[in-house]
Amino acid sequence: MLTYDRKVTLLALAAGLPAVVASLVLLWIGQYSWLARGTLAVVLLGLWLGVAFALRDRIVRPLQTVSNLLAALREDDFSIRARGARPNDALGQVMLEVNTLAETLRSQRLGAQEATVLLRAVMAEIDVAIFAFDSEQRLVLVNRYGERLLGREGTNLVGRLADDLGLHDALGSPSTIQDLSFPGGVGRFEIRRTKFWQGGSPHELFVLSDLSQPLREQERLAWRRLIRVIGHELNNSLAPIKSIAGSLESLLGQETPPDDWRDDMQRGLAVIASRADALSRFTSAYARLARLPAPVRKPVAFGALMRRVVALELRLPISIGAEEDLTVTADADQLEQLLINLVRNAVDAALETGGGVSASWTSSDHTLEVRIEDEGPGLQSTGNLFVPFFTTKAGGSGIGLVLSRQIAEGHGGSLALENRGNERGVRATLRLPL
Repeated sequence: MLTYDRKVTLLALAAGLPAVVASLVLLWIGQYSWLARGTLAVVLLGLWLGVAFALRDRIVRPLQTVSNLLAALREDDFSIRARGARPNDALGQVMLEVNTLAETLRSQRLGAQEATVLLRAVMAEIDVAIFAFDSEQRLVLVNRYGERLLGREGTNLVGRLADDLGLHDALGSPSTIQDLSFPGGVGRFEIRRTKFWQGGSPHELFVLSDLSQPLREQERLAWRRLIRVIGHELNNSLAPIKSIAGSLESLLGQETPPDDWRDDMQRGLAVIASRADALSRFTSAYARLARLPAPVRKPVAFGALMRRVVALELRLPISIGAEEDLTVTADADQLEQLLINLVRNAVDAALETGGGVSASWTSSDHTLEVRIEDEGPGLQSTGNLFVPFFTTKAGGSGIGLVLSRQIAEGHGGSLALENRGNERGVRATLRLPL
């Protein structure tokens, strides 16, 4: 089969062949000498062949140039550019497009290299173990933290099976949090998996996050808060008990007690009993908060439940907004207790200012949103709203809002309190999945 350049050469020769033949015929029949005929014939044939091969070069060489440019691009060499690229010429436009393509690929390659360097730096510095396995569970990628966790360098890890690295059980486990032991550390890890494709074959990205340190920090923080609250409550009760007990002891130690010593004794013992009862209520409230059971979910007609809760509050009439018949899957008892707490708090706030209370609920995106708004004085500070046993009410236990949020989160929802902005009062917003 003829090549492209030979086809061009033959076409160029064929294009000039009729003129050459006609010229030779005219020379042959004309009144010329043999010397003149030979000379003119040689010149004519030379011009014919020269023009044909020049035309071949004009067509083939630019194509060879484009081929060389594309080959350079294929080899990731973006420094070569085509010369003579002009916008007002068909071939020049091709050269311009090739040059533009080379510049675009160069920019993309530079951006990809910079992104790769940044990704490698992040993977190297992040305190999360990252492993990538192929379809045969052979390790193809590991970061520095993963190397430290396994106690070996990456060159000794890549290509090893997950079973050899002690990761087979973690890879196959459906649990997202496990207690794992490695040569480089022991602790509780969060496991995340992601599928990806590389080279046409499936791979799995395996990420291990050590939760031990954050959990210990949260545990210490929880203990600090608990000790602070318990210490505050115990001091509030034990300080007057100690003072009154000392006074009663000094009263009994007198040789001649005063005439009203019995009244003093009764008042002192009454205060001690009162503070002991307060401590008992405190421990009972804490036990109630700590022993909240998991919700038993059943279909609940929310409208009927809300109207029943509103009917329980007799101190103030509560207006209900546009009603919507909704059914939510929840623990009816826990949800009722949550709503009672919110309504009671709203009424307590409204009674301070003589305002009103309203309740409404809507649904969107498979979520129930309940709003209970009051026209009370509003929130002075939101930092301690959900701190256990913190309360600004006289005789309050300080667990109502904490218990309410715990119930909401146990149902996969949320509870938030905020001031109503331009209006007076507080808005409590409860969101639950339907």
